[in-house]
Amino acid sequence: MTTQHLSDVDLAAQPAAYWTGVANEALVSFTRARLAELGFTQPQYWLLRNLSKNDLSPDGHGMTVSELEQAMSTYLRREDDLSAAAEVLLERGWLVRDSEGRLWITESGDEARAGLKQHAPAIRDRVHQGIDDADYVTTLKVLQQMIRNTGSALVQ
Repeated sequence: MTTQHLSDVDLAAQPAAYWTGVANEALVSFTRARLAELGFTQPQYWLLRNLSKNDLSPDGHGMTVSELEQAMSTYLRREDDLSAAAEVLLERGWLVRDSEGRLWITESGDEARAGLKQHAPAIRDRVHQGIDDADYVTTLKVLQQMIRNTGSALVQ
C-alpha cells in the first residue's frame, strides 16, 4: 500500500493494523541499523540497561538470562537471542556471570551503556523529523485508544 495518492477520506479507511505493522518494522529496522553502526545490537543494549542500577534495574542485582527474558518480554522479538547477546558482552568484559548463572554489569559495561545512551536523542530526532510534538502526542493517544478499544490490558 502507498499513501502518495490517497485522500484523507481514503486514508481514514486504511487498516490501522497494517500501518502500525509497517511502522513497527521500519522503526525497529532503522534503530537496529543505527545501533549496529555503533557496534551494538539492540538486545545487547537492553541487557546492559536492564542490569544497570543507573538505568532500568531498580537495585542493580544480577539476573539470569531467563529472568532477563521475562523482564523484556514485551519488547523482545522472536529472533532476539539474549544468551548469544550476553556471550558477546561477557567477552567484552561488560558483563560477568556469577556461580549461580546470574549476569552482572561491570563498570566498563555501564560506561558503554551510558555512552550508547547518548546517541538516543539523535536517533529519536531523525525518526521525529518533520513531526511536531503535538502531532506525535496525538498519534500516541489515538493508538492507545485503539488498544483500549480492543479490550487489551496493555494500556489502561
